[in-house]
Amino acid sequence: MIPTLILFGLVFGCWWRFSLIAAALGWPILLVASDVMSVEVGLLGAAGLAVLNTGIGVLVHQGGLRAVTLLRHRHASPRTG
Repeated sequence: MIPTLILFGLVFGCWWRFSLIAAALGWPILLVASDVMSVEVGLLGAAGLAVLNTGIGVLVHQGGLRAVTLLRHRHASPRTG
């Protein structure tokens, strides 16, 4: 399920706060609803790992956005010489 959360972060990386909050709340709810875990302290660890994995996807997304912005800015600047 780690790739699912990384993909979630990649797709919704523009809205990084929403992505991280949704992962922190949604992943434990999904685990309880699908009877993988019961309501226990271990859900806090699951929520933390969900935020971490989603954060990796968000960082890749944000890095890609910044790289594209830098490349566009460099190509748009007038050349002198």
